[in-house]
Amino acid sequence: MPVSDKMKGFTTRSSMIRKMFEEGARMRAEFGKENVFDFSLGNPDVPPPQAFCDILRDIAADNAPGVHAYMPNAGYPHVREAIAAMISEEQGIPVQAGDTLMACGAAGALNVVLKAILNPGEEVILLAPYFVEYNFYVDNHGGISKVINTDKQFNLDLDAIEKAITAKTKAIMINSPNNPTGQIYSQESLAALGRLLEKAGARFGNDIVIIADEPYRRIVFDKQTVPSIFKAYPNSIVLSSFSKALSLPGERIGFIAVHPAMSDKDSLLDAMTLATRILGFVNAPALMQRVVAQIKGISVDNSIYERRKEILCALLSKAGYSFLQPKGAFYIFPESPIADDVRFCALLQEEKILAVPGTGFGLPGYFRLAFCTDEKFITASAAGFASAMQKALAL
Repeated sequence: MPVSDKMKGFTTRSSMIRKMFEEGARMRAEFGKENVFDFSLGNPDVPPPQAFCDILRDIAADNAPGVHAYMPNAGYPHVREAIAAMISEEQGIPVQAGDTLMACGAAGALNVVLKAILNPGEEVILLAPYFVEYNFYVDNHGGISKVINTDKQFNLDLDAIEKAITAKTKAIMINSPNNPTGQIYSQESLAALGRLLEKAGARFGNDIVIIADEPYRRIVFDKQTVPSIFKAYPNSIVLSSFSKALSLPGERIGFIAVHPAMSDKDSLLDAMTLATRILGFVNAPALMQRVVAQIKGISVDNSIYERRKEILCALLSKAGYSFLQPKGAFYIFPESPIADDVRFCALLQEEKILAVPGTGFGLPGYFRLAFCTDEKFITASAAGFASAMQKALAL
């Protein structure tokens, strides 16, 4: 079989999220949709804002010559101007259109960034728990993932990060609001991380980059705010998508922004533009670029996710689970009541509840629940969560 040994290995340990999602489809076919409680995949079900639908309809009706043609690999100039204005407001630092690139979602953006910055054998620090695909993305471009745990509250463990930095460290990837925990890193901790990286960079003669993956920036609860990475550290790159903020994961539209004061910024932007082309993306989807250029401050109704969070947290607490209240995103990351999180997720599956083991996120002993699902399913899952807990305690 003409499959590489590396890909055979990757397939064996590939995304537990997708595996559970596929298992959910099988179970729904067997037991009926109303009897399966699928918390496995972060696939937003809240409808896109009506303003998005109106803009999409108007733009799709445009049949002007060249409207579907190639554009500069970095994206339409007017779209980049709109994105720069949005990022300037979010980050509190003036960003120009030339500091941005359009991308095929946040995943495409991450691969473009890593392609542009990594030499073979250079290290990227990942903070566990982390999004399951990060390891694969780093490997795509010859890098080596160096996994460091966050603290017990899933905040930055600065001492552990400092000890992990070597002369080969090229970047650290952060994700806040975080998937899978819902944690938001504070401005103080980000500023401390920036000082730590400046000190380490001076020691090793290397500019270490913060890569901030921010697709959940607009999904926050209890009046939380997401601090600025750009204010914390000049050698930083922010990337994101509209997949979660507008409920558009299938449209694959995102962006990259480079801190205006980053060293050798122009060379990096040139490299990322070339990476967009040679990775096969060529450019971000033209139609969606034109749509998001007109989206100004519009996002999904967060109150829907907040209400679901409250329902799920209440029933988990009643059943005896321990967890951090999520501050953003749409995930909860409870502790497994037994050490073997994979086995506990099997117990949940016996109750027709689908969850993802923390092992898949680089942190065993926990499991992830995605609450982007209908409230009636969340409420109906209560008895199953309680039963699984009792089974675990009886082991």
